[in-house]
Amino acid sequence: MGIEIKQFTLGLAATHCYLVADTETRSALVIDPVDNAQYIQRAAQDAGWTIKLILATHAHFDHVLASADLKAITGAPFYIHGDSLPMLQNLPQTGLRIAGRLFPEAAEPDRLLTSEPETLTLDSIRLETRFTPGHAPGHIAFYMPEAKLVFSGDCLFAGSIGRTDLPGCDHPLLMRSIFEQLLPLGDDTRVLPGHMELTTIGRERQTNPFLLDYAQQQAEKQ
Repeated sequence: MGIEIKQFTLGLAATHCYLVADTETRSALVIDPVDNAQYIQRAAQDAGWTIKLILATHAHFDHVLASADLKAITGAPFYIHGDSLPMLQNLPQTGLRIAGRLFPEAAEPDRLLTSEPETLTLDSIRLETRFTPGHAPGHIAFYMPEAKLVFSGDCLFAGSIGRTDLPGCDHPLLMRSIFEQLLPLGDDTRVLPGHMELTTIGRERQTNPFLLDYAQQQAEKQ
């Protein structure tokens, strides 16, 4: 029994899509159906895997653009946090602002995740939800405890954090999400983000300028 993860960088914003599989049962799930559903499905088929679940960390266009097509191709259910619904439903109009054209409709969610922590399972794959809003309403990170890794979406990056200059963003809330939900996972936890290179909690705790500034501000308040 084992878990294998494939990363693909797709779409207008060079966003990471993750394909996570149980190598014994060949069942797989997708985290953030970025773009090009046919490519994602073909990658799963080439590996001999069957996509049975689709998850999104949040509803920004570059994380859900292929959601409807991938759901149609695979028949897999689509999960996202309930607070993401307004943004998800506005995906076509978002395309006019971003690309000068309508984007396709997003997938209809089969289940709305909540702010309460829960464990999602697919065969031997176990993901714990971590509610991490601030970059976007309803943002969720997915933690895999056995592998000591977290799919952080656009919450935490190598040397940076998610943007907070977009509609629905909240910088103080994002910082609390990182400090309360991600940093306690431990320094040896690998961070698989929505953009840029992989990192670790320990590296970001020690070197990330946004985290260091926030920690200093909090210490000065005490």
